[in-house]
Amino acid sequence: MRVAIGADHAGFSLKEAVIQVVKAAGHEALDLGAFDAQPSDYPDFALAVGRAIQEGRAERGILLCGSGVGASIAANKLRGIRAGLCHDVYSAHQCVEHDDANILCLGPRVIGPALMAELVRAFLNAQFTGEARHRRRLDKIAQMEMTG
Repeated sequence: MRVAIGADHAGFSLKEAVIQVVKAAGHEALDLGAFDAQPSDYPDFALAVGRAIQEGRAERGILLCGSGVGASIAANKLRGIRAGLCHDVYSAHQCVEHDDANILCLGPRVIGPALMAELVRAFLNAQFTGEARHRRRLDKIAQMEMTG
């Protein structure tokens, strides 16, 4: 699987470690920046990662900003993007299994490298169950994107 990765300046410190975890799990990492720790804006990276998924250049994405909250808010503005802010292992796999999340948002100011690695592996190893109740809910979200 190809995984698009983006981080603002606050997420930059953990981005390379995320890339290494993605590669160690047997996936391809698509690094979309930031490429240094200079001040930058998380919406730019949310857009880049979201577009990579929308355009089929990546199947999933990982976004890093200080708390992960801003990146999650920004990414979820894009049609077809379901970004989950996860700082626990259960949520990192459940967001894929039930909600078909395609972006994992993390906050390096909230978590450290060891937990990050667990979260990334849980997210990447998870698969959408496809159960009718989950599909029904995703259909409702798609309707919201079209009308709202």
